[in-house]
Amino acid sequence: MPTLHRTIVRPLITEASSVAYQDRGEYHFEVHPDANKLEIRQAIQTLFGVKVTGVWTSNHRGKDKRMGKSVGRKPHWKRAIVKLADGDKIEIFEG
Repeated sequence: MPTLHRTIVRPLITEASSVAYQDRGEYHFEVHPDANKLEIRQAIQTLFGVKVTGVWTSNHRGKDKRMGKSVGRKPHWKRAIVKLADGDKIEIFEG
């Protein structure tokens, strides 16, 4: 089981996540692959001091990458989409 600070790996700030934030108030994070929805909810609420109303997760498979004659692999990772209560904001995404 990952610790609180290892549950949330990093925020994902892309064009698609910016549109989701502005339209629906959803925040995207890369999370530990073994983290479940309850752990993600508790980590977000504790780290940022907000009320989470919904969590959606998706697993992403690592891609194969060729480097000359050998084949490498990027790691698998997990995304969490978090919906906050009305009026709550996370300042990381406000930049």
